[in-house]
Amino acid sequence: MKILLTGATGYIGQRLLPVLLKQGHEVICCVRDKARFNKNKFPSGNLQVIEIDFLDSKTLEKIPEDIDAAYFLVHSMATIHEDFENLEKINADNFKSGIEKTRAKQVIYLSGIVNEQNLSKHLRSRKKVEEILSGGTYSLTTLRAGIIIGSGSSSFEIMRDLVEKLPVMIAPRWLATKSQPIAIGNVIEFLKGVLMNEITFNRSFDIGGPDILTYKEMLLRFAGIRNLKRHIITVPVMTPRLSSYWLYFVTATSFSLAKNLVDSMKVEVICRENELKDLLGITLISYDDSIRLAFDKIEHREVLSSWTDALSSHILEKGVSGLIEVPVHGCFTDRRERKIKNTDATLKRIWAVGGKNGWYYANWLWELRGFIDKLFGGVGLRRGRKSSTEISPGDALDFWRVLLASKEDKRLLLYAEMKLPGEAWLEFLIIDNKVFQTATFRPLGLLGRLYWYSMLPFHAFIFRGMLKNIAS
Repeated sequence: MKILLTGATGYIGQRLLPVLLKQGHEVICCVRDKARFNKNKFPSGNLQVIEIDFLDSKTLEKIPEDIDAAYFLVHSMATIHEDFENLEKINADNFKSGIEKTRAKQVIYLSGIVNEQNLSKHLRSRKKVEEILSGGTYSLTTLRAGIIIGSGSSSFEIMRDLVEKLPVMIAPRWLATKSQPIAIGNVIEFLKGVLMNEITFNRSFDIGGPDILTYKEMLLRFAGIRNLKRHIITVPVMTPRLSSYWLYFVTATSFSLAKNLVDSMKVEVICRENELKDLLGITLISYDDSIRLAFDKIEHREVLSSWTDALSSHILEKGVSGLIEVPVHGCFTDRRERKIKNTDATLKRIWAVGGKNGWYYANWLWELRGFIDKLFGGVGLRRGRKSSTEISPGDALDFWRVLLASKEDKRLLLYAEMKLPGEAWLEFLIIDNKVFQTATFRPLGLLGRLYWYSMLPFHAFIFRGMLKNIAS
């Protein structure tokens, strides 16, 4: 079959793609920026990548007419835009119009469980998108999931941060809200199983795991699996805004995502009974086992995707490729070079920079900069990196975004997503037994220039030590 996959660079899309290819399907991936899609991860002659922005209806002309089915996996909850409801409506309207011009028989949509009258902003938006998609000339199959547990998922990483960093948690009362978490493996099984399955046409199904738990129970069971003793005290006085700040400062989540998560966590998300798992022959994975499976993937360096793969900077929305050409005019630079004895060893160290490996020199200053960034609403250092050894364009790397990662050219180029009065790039390049390290800053107004000069003493200290240790 010929399948259109939207959200191909997202958390779910990157997990579903290899499964569809393994089944022998021809898959057309829709991405906003080809430079962010690492096609080398999916070696297949049945893979095609097209650039489409569902906010721009003109780009939908690239969708092939002869597709059989399409997955709609476009979500905007983590966007920096406050009006993500309107963005999702435009995305859905344009997608529906584009698919109606093809021969597609089925659209599969991954939504959220909506079984309460007082829905959160996020779940209300999910429901509206479903209503829009249901009016198409194709058959719609909707799968509604709650919390998804898997290595790299936002829910898993947030719980991991809370459990591993806080022996005692003073938490908001919404921790008593019940939910029905589902393992990422089961989500992929459901998405695969309903494909061109006529019994599922024009129907919606709630999908969840076998356990119904409060958020407090989930955290304590997470702690038990990690052999950590944790105490949680819930207080009734923590407002939604304070709860959002609590999540934002303790975990790696962005503030916009924290706000939307808190809003959704006040609503119970429990599945309504249906026969889908029996129809597809799916064995549900327990919550405890889903946590163990996630850590097994992490330990074996098999994390296929992460919630941080989503763009977080509005500047990056114009595309990674538009930032690869580092500007020269009107910029400040800190350029250093050092001779090296072993090119392969140096390249390996460059490819392992950031995350748990740190920045090779004065890590406490990097952590301080990350904390300051959090205070001003930035991403901070807690996003880490998806893999400790591999990097691909579009990956998050602490408060940087990978623009270019070429081992053949021995070049790594990063773009700053921290809060700055300007734009910043950090580049590593190896040529003729020398490693070059260049920090470029394009200031915005007088404040940007004052920022650069105030940071000069720290740059000299940090960048000199970092390059020395990379080259050693």
